[in-house]
Amino acid sequence: MKEGPQDDWDPRNEAALQDQMAVYDDMRRRCPVAYSDYLNWSLFRHEDVTRVLNDHHAFSNVVSRHLSVPNGMDPPDHTEYRRIIEPYFSQQRMAAFEPACRNIAANLVNGLATREETDLMAEFAQDFALQVQSDFLGWPADLHEPLRQWIRNNHAATLSRNQTAMDDLAVEFDGYIQDLLAVRRDAAIDAPDDITASLLRAKVGDRLLDDIEIVSILRNWTVGELGTISACVGILAHYLAERPQLQQQLREQASLLPAAIDEILRIRAPLIASRRITTMQVKIGDRTLEAGQRISLIWASANRTEAVFGNPDEFRLDRAPAHNLLYGAGIHVCPGAPLARMELRIIMEELLARTSQLDLVPGKEPVKAVYPACGFSTLPLSIRCIQ
Repeated sequence: MKEGPQDDWDPRNEAALQDQMAVYDDMRRRCPVAYSDYLNWSLFRHEDVTRVLNDHHAFSNVVSRHLSVPNGMDPPDHTEYRRIIEPYFSQQRMAAFEPACRNIAANLVNGLATREETDLMAEFAQDFALQVQSDFLGWPADLHEPLRQWIRNNHAATLSRNQTAMDDLAVEFDGYIQDLLAVRRDAAIDAPDDITASLLRAKVGDRLLDDIEIVSILRNWTVGELGTISACVGILAHYLAERPQLQQQLREQASLLPAAIDEILRIRAPLIASRRITTMQVKIGDRTLEAGQRISLIWASANRTEAVFGNPDEFRLDRAPAHNLLYGAGIHVCPGAPLARMELRIIMEELLARTSQLDLVPGKEPVKAVYPACGFSTLPLSIRCIQ
């Protein structure tokens, strides 16, 4: 029997659990195309990741045994479903949603005024992600806590590769969506005019989307949004708490926030990896991969590649935006990027405008999240609010 490749690294060893970025930086420099039993083939360099993103013929997105619309599709299917989804993130929709997003952010920041110290993740970042996503989709507030617990359980199941638990969690999430769809169907013409209801009227070709497709779309939006947005808020707040001068500069020059946010999240990634599968034999670096090989694109490393960014930890506001892979590239570039950018801009505008100081808490170290999450599990901060 033919033996498979030997492991080049262990993504779950103690060093990776303690400091993912340091391990990825090391792998990028010494073994940029690496195999592990846990992640299969991992790509760490910007040039290799970009190549895969821009070649959907050799590197397929159909990597899951579950329907994934449109993330887990290739053209021509991907093209048709993408056409349905992109209008939900149009400039007009973002402008219409901005006041509600700002109101959520302002209320959460105002709630910090009663505390001398806060765990920013549990008491702010996660609440923002849950509230803003639910409001965008038209979901009720009583779904916030079940979704919060679902995210925790899904992360644990993914980390342990517990397929039974992951399957059960997929069924649980599908049940939430099916209930939401049933409410809107029962309401008929009295159904709320929200995105969830509008998907019931969306067509692919000459037919309406079926429930499986709608559930997949909403699952992709929600799972990606909730975990990633809360991670982003924590990463941004921590970075600024460590740098009082930059924090004050962005208070005084809020127009710099969009570029600053993208740059901070390039340095400290909120999303570790995505997956592809080879459709033919390919050579990447000095490794030859046969058809059918699974690949993990390590965004967190690619966006720190020295050949593209120089010193990966240097904060600069004049980076070429096209080089930043925060939202991907190619035909699968994140369709929700306009929503994520707006949400992050607004939450940071409100956080900085309504506070005079964000500080780390002496003697209380933040707890870093572990793969597949990134950022922080807990983040103690002292926040001085403007009265």
